[in-house]
Amino acid sequence: MSVQSVISSAALALAPGRLGELTEHVPAALVDEVLEVTRRKERRIRLLPARVVVYFVLAMALFPGDGYQGVWAHLVAGLDRSAVRFPSSRALRLARVRLGAAPLAELFRRVCGTVADTETTGAWWRGLRVAAWDGTGLEVADSAANAAFFGYPSGSCGPAGYPQLRMVAIVECGTRALIDAVWGPQGCGENALAARLVASLRRGMLLLADRGFDGYELWGHTTASGASLLWRAKGKRLLPRLKELPERSSENEGYLEDHRVSSRPVTWCRLRRRQAVGEGAGEDEVGPGP
Repeated sequence: MSVQSVISSAALALAPGRLGELTEHVPAALVDEVLEVTRRKERRIRLLPARVVVYFVLAMALFPGDGYQGVWAHLVAGLDRSAVRFPSSRALRLARVRLGAAPLAELFRRVCGTVADTETTGAWWRGLRVAAWDGTGLEVADSAANAAFFGYPSGSCGPAGYPQLRMVAIVECGTRALIDAVWGPQGCGENALAARLVASLRRGMLLLADRGFDGYELWGHTTASGASLLWRAKGKRLLPRLKELPERSSENEGYLEDHRVSSRPVTWCRLRRRQAVGEGAGEDEVGPGP
């Protein structure tokens, strides 16, 4: 086989490894570097090279309802169909197994983070970069290994049809960029997962959270990062009113309790929200003030 034939075959095999604008943010050079670091870079060009398989997995996240063949069709939509190979679903599945999870984990570690500039709407408040963390559940393949590790969530109608992992992520407000994410089995609480994200917080951030994260231990870990916090409080907290603030709000003082040590005072802001005409006004605790 001539050198030109080898080059043409390699170019043909690597051609599907393009995803338009996504390729601009995740360039081929970065993917190749990640494959080299994780020792997944092949010595010879396969019909499904590792670089192409990485983009295929990324495309699966963009088109989750299309199946293997549908996702592959998106990858090659801009190419000459007469010159493009269409691998079977089995070949694509085996290529994913061969690639493994390590390259995707390393790729996420390299591309995650903040992206907002000083002009990005919704990303800043008084010089602080606004971020939020929350948890959710994601379905995983219904395999024996996944069922044993992650478990099935239960509801009023019984267990779900698929195992689910529990994920907690920090997202940059205004851009929805993922700053970091961790996951674990269904039995792992969101607060325990959130504690693993504290290392990704920085001074100069304002972290938003719902009332499910309201707790002494997690609050202590998070404030140690230097980030400012604005968390909703649980309704059972009794917050003595310190003073009235503009726009029908008030500044209150509460305590995050830990039976092992003395309680620490925290300043909270209680906002009064207007309800429908004739129903009066209600109140929401919207978290500790900075």
